[in-house]
Amino acid sequence: MKEILIATGNEHKVKEFKEMLEPMGYTIKSLKDLDTNIEIHETGTTFEENSMIKAKTLHEALGCAVMADDSGLQVDALDGAPGVYSARFMGEDTSYDIKNQYIIDAVKGKPRGAQFVCVISYVEEDGTEHSFRGVVEGEIHDHMLGENGFGYDPIFYYPPYKTTLANVSEEMKNAVSHRGVALRQCVAYLKEKQQ
Repeated sequence: MKEILIATGNEHKVKEFKEMLEPMGYTIKSLKDLDTNIEIHETGTTFEENSMIKAKTLHEALGCAVMADDSGLQVDALDGAPGVYSARFMGEDTSYDIKNQYIIDAVKGKPRGAQFVCVISYVEEDGTEHSFRGVVEGEIHDHMLGENGFGYDPIFYYPPYKTTLANVSEEMKNAVSHRGVALRQCVAYLKEKQQ
């Protein structure tokens, strides 16, 4: 059985990866399963760079297959911000309610277009590198709506659903989410490799 380390301690993300990869016979471990604390410096300016930095750092330290993702919200009216700084936007200790309200206020009277972007980098055991990119297009809603999801989901209005991603079931969100799109590309690659 093949083992893949997911470069996150975020339970939400680990669950998503497990649901997609375990049925294919992979054992999924996360940073919480490690006894070691490896420092990762996300110095990239793109989602591709940051996710690959995470995957390569852990692969070089541990020698195992590693998947890492970097994702965030890009708001057209804010020139693509918060982008790669989505988690650190306005300071890491700032609540998402405050961040979300700031973005709602910042786009008033401006174009509301926005994208969630996710890049998953996969470094195989032998060091081969791959990147998979998922994007979901939407708009910034005029108020926070919904209790599901996390982060910027309450302000991300998805036109086909006519509501925000925080206001639909997890299944509906995962069907169109940026991470889901990137993960499905990754799974398609792994399935092809297994044949």
